[in-house]
Amino acid sequence: YQRRVHGDIFSKRNPNYKMPKYDHDLLNPPAHHEAKLHKLKRLVQSPNSYFMDVKCPGCVQITTMFSHAATVVFCSACSTVLCQPTGGKARLTEGCSFR
Repeated sequence: YQRRVHGDIFSKRNPNYKMPKYDHDLLNPPAHHEAKLHKLKRLVQSPNSYFMDVKCPGCVQITTMFSHAATVVFCSACSTVLCQPTGGKARLTEGCSFR
């Protein structure tokens, strides 16, 4: 009976251990690979959130809002709902455009 510890399966002392092979340069990773990584695990740390200018479909006024807004954002001129909060990024209302 041999007791296996979770870390022993992947340790270098294990004879079945194989070094992972990478298909890209670790110092110059492709953009699509960097986008998948956690914001703190990237080569250069960067946030996932951003501010965006949202154009109201009714009065064509531009409102600046946060991409991960936790509350409903209304247009300051016509009080139209511009976005609905979700668990992560806010969902824009149909007809709204951003840049």
